[in-house]
Amino acid sequence: MNITQNYLNKAIKDLGFKKFTEVQNIVIPKVLSGSDIIGCSQTGTGKTHAFLIPIFEKLDLELNDVQVVITAPTRELAEQIYNNAVFIAQRSDKYIDVRKFTGGSNREKEIARLKKSQPMIVVGTPGKIKDLAINENVLNVYKAKIFVIDEADMSLEIGFLDDIDNIAGLMGEDLQMLVFSATIPEKIRPFLRKYMTHPEEVFIKPKELSSLNIEHIFIPVKSKDNKTNLLDLLKAINPYIGIIFCNKKEVVDEVVSFLYSNGYKVAKLHGGITPRERKQVMKRINAAEYQYVVASDIASRGIDIDGVSHIVNYELPKDMEFYIHRTGRTGRASYTGIAISFYSPKDHAYLDFLERKGIKIAYKDIKNDALVNRRVRDERTRRKPGFNPVDGDRLNVKRSKKVKPGYKKKYNTALKRAKIRDQRQNKR
Repeated sequence: MNITQNYLNKAIKDLGFKKFTEVQNIVIPKVLSGSDIIGCSQTGTGKTHAFLIPIFEKLDLELNDVQVVITAPTRELAEQIYNNAVFIAQRSDKYIDVRKFTGGSNREKEIARLKKSQPMIVVGTPGKIKDLAINENVLNVYKAKIFVIDEADMSLEIGFLDDIDNIAGLMGEDLQMLVFSATIPEKIRPFLRKYMTHPEEVFIKPKELSSLNIEHIFIPVKSKDNKTNLLDLLKAINPYIGIIFCNKKEVVDEVVSFLYSNGYKVAKLHGGITPRERKQVMKRINAAEYQYVVASDIASRGIDIDGVSHIVNYELPKDMEFYIHRTGRTGRASYTGIAISFYSPKDHAYLDFLERKGIKIAYKDIKNDALVNRRVRDERTRRKPGFNPVDGDRLNVKRSKKVKPGYKKKYNTALKRAKIRDQRQNKR
């Protein structure tokens, strides 16, 4: 792989890259050759630098106009890409104008500056870029030679695909388009066919979850309400930074209020807080002011919070694939992480799904402010239909060296009762 720009080689060295990741080894040469790319890879694989490195290599430093447009579905993701791009740009002796356009910024100042000069690299959310390029007609996206759409499936979910379509419609026929996504939903394929004639598809097979540096712990929900279970858990762990995931922003608010009333200083992240507040929260999180962050799934895709040691699933995500996105926030690079989830008997399908993904689950209880292994030898087998308990494991039958009269009959009766209980549980 031939990187000719000296400042770019310096940036790669300063980033601490000893070798490129799998997605970088495949994508960088293809982008340098001018190919359109559809890249499918899980979070944490080095995807961002897979497109930033060849973009900077191809950049014309003498052309002070829009050359690259990069969209991301959330402000946080855009901020992350922007910071990575600025890190590289700062290694250049010649000024490389990289600008970020997201909601919550000073629109009048942005418009005034764009009327004076144009950035070389544009990073932003689709709605904001569309506003400046189409509504205000002050951002020259039509001059871009490279268009990157990051987290395309998330953009579709949020409803940004029309905005992206409008932006792409302004660009020339010689446009190089790079689309990256965790998955490629069928609904997005008509858009891809519209703008990409012969794209090269790059699929990076997800790592087996069992090979990652994450311990997956599942704790049964007992008679207590889940907030009390969470409080018991927090007394048993001491993370550097822990993210507590909930499915809805209303639940995030409830959990934050509950923990705050119990003396915990916690941050919250969900789509309902203002852009300015989200920016401040992320800044304070990365400054390690909070030990716990309560978040919805907006924080599970692409948000890079350094030092996350624990993930807690207060609620298991409805989409099982999001379990992977959530737990992927910890155990990154050479660090280890712990993912803890509360579960109930109705979550059998979840456990089956995770096992098929190659994950090894540790079943534990909370006792005396500590996590302890459950006495059940094999939780999954124990709960499956047709399990035949032996040696009193399920029946609590005391074995005796001397078999008393009538023991065999009592044992068989107890066995039948146990099977009936299992059948009833499985119907629930």
